[in-house]
Amino acid sequence: MTQTTTPWTDALTRLDADAAMVRAGGGPKAQQRQHDKNRLTARERISRLIDEGTPFDELMTFAGWEMYQDVGGCPSGGTVTGIGTVHGRPWMIIANDATVKAGAFFPITAKKVIRAQTIAFENHLPVMYLVDSAGVYLPMQDEIFPDQDDFGRVFYLNARMSAAGIPQLAAIMGNCVAGGAYLPVMCDTLIMTEGSGLYLAGPALVKAAIGQSVDSEDLGGAAMHAQIAGTVDYREPDDDAAIKRLRSLADLYAEGEVAGWARRRREALLPAEQDLTELVAFDSGKPYDVRDLIKAISDAAPEGGSSFQEFKAEYGETLVCGFARLGGYPVAYVANQRTVIKKKLKAGGEPGLRTRIEVGGVIYGDSADKAARFILDANQAGTPLIFLSDVTGFMVGRDSEQEGIIRRGAKLVNAVSNSVVPKLTLITGGSFGAGNYAMNGKAYGPRFIFAWPSAKYAVMSGNAAAKTLLDIQLAALKRSGHEPDDEELKRLYDEVKSKYDTELDPRYAAARLWVDEIIKPQDTRERLIRALEVCAGQAQQEDFKVGVFQV
Repeated sequence: MTQTTTPWTDALTRLDADAAMVRAGGGPKAQQRQHDKNRLTARERISRLIDEGTPFDELMTFAGWEMYQDVGGCPSGGTVTGIGTVHGRPWMIIANDATVKAGAFFPITAKKVIRAQTIAFENHLPVMYLVDSAGVYLPMQDEIFPDQDDFGRVFYLNARMSAAGIPQLAAIMGNCVAGGAYLPVMCDTLIMTEGSGLYLAGPALVKAAIGQSVDSEDLGGAAMHAQIAGTVDYREPDDDAAIKRLRSLADLYAEGEVAGWARRRREALLPAEQDLTELVAFDSGKPYDVRDLIKAISDAAPEGGSSFQEFKAEYGETLVCGFARLGGYPVAYVANQRTVIKKKLKAGGEPGLRTRIEVGGVIYGDSADKAARFILDANQAGTPLIFLSDVTGFMVGRDSEQEGIIRRGAKLVNAVSNSVVPKLTLITGGSFGAGNYAMNGKAYGPRFIFAWPSAKYAVMSGNAAAKTLLDIQLAALKRSGHEPDDEELKRLYDEVKSKYDTELDPRYAAARLWVDEIIKPQDTRERLIRALEVCAGQAQQEDFKVGVFQV
């Protein structure tokens, strides 16, 4: 009997297959080479480091996806990052994957490490670095070395986190060379295994630079650094001993304060079990009521039903706002509604016209007003914001312009930009144009930003973009004196559409770190709860100021 598939089952099957391919790193032969050196792979190290039976919330799995193909690719950016529990406390773990180009840093590797450090910095989350890297990938040094968000930023954040009192532990479990040598040495504690190397310049470079012949052990071996240079704090025989030492040290650190909103955590009452893929179609062009999604992931109320309390439920209905509890924590939702809405109009319009149809996923002026006001309320209450993004953009046209859509949209963007409570974003469908900005896209400082496999991420939807790009190409062809026939027109359109569809795929966004992770719908509630647990570690909150606020 043939099993029927749906767009969701196909997408989830593909996600599993693609993730498995990425997590294989450099492949079986490279993994065996690592084992032959009596070393574990990055993911093996992490699995032994975290508490048994606890999840490892990997982040940026698809970093570098289908990038650098001309040099063999860089699966997962050549490094593994994520949050794992060590002795009951969450830690950010950053581990070089030596099976990928000996753990060398590509441009995306530096950006991935910086993003992981930034998450740790913003949430006062302690960090462990498992170092096994050959340093900068020299053929691309000009793209890795000099800029503000390049390799040097890693050490800047290293130092800033240390000054902020955020614990950082490092274990050198292989190579640690050149500029990369500063990172572990700037941590609270440094562990090094036998057979590893720590030096600013390796034996070959020393020979070339100053003519000195020296072997790796004398230059930067674990014994030298433990006995002579005094650089390392603990010398261990192998990976397992280093991991045991890391766990022991981590268990000594004092617990920090938690945020005020986290102190209002209550016992979580589970919602009724639902398949989110049945609530939300893979094609977000199909209408659904986002309130059903909110209630499906939020806690139940003690008196029954959902804990969700909707704000201004009958006004600005293309955005749904309200408070709820999630994992016992108080949260505030801003979500794109995807139903078709019949809106009542104020008197004075065209004779006999008292309603109009509003399209789900579009932000209208009254929706922007409502959401901006609600974000002020969430900040006043000190409650984390969760954005459920499935947005086409802001409404356009004469009526919308005359109603002040730019002014009202600017007010919403201002509120999102200046919000000081933790902000989490989940992209379930479209994330297009200025709608991405209003719904707390990557540029607006979300503590975490997740996407479902159904997410589409671009300046405009595929069909509209393909038509616009085709018109530009046609104009250029006509200026050159070429008038394409119908067959060529179709071929050009298909090429443009195919390229744009590739760029719409969430893997394309994840490859470039525009989202932190692609997650499955069934994992949504638990991932959001664990993200809130991480955010709770930052006890300090800035004053909320909005500056010039359009009214």
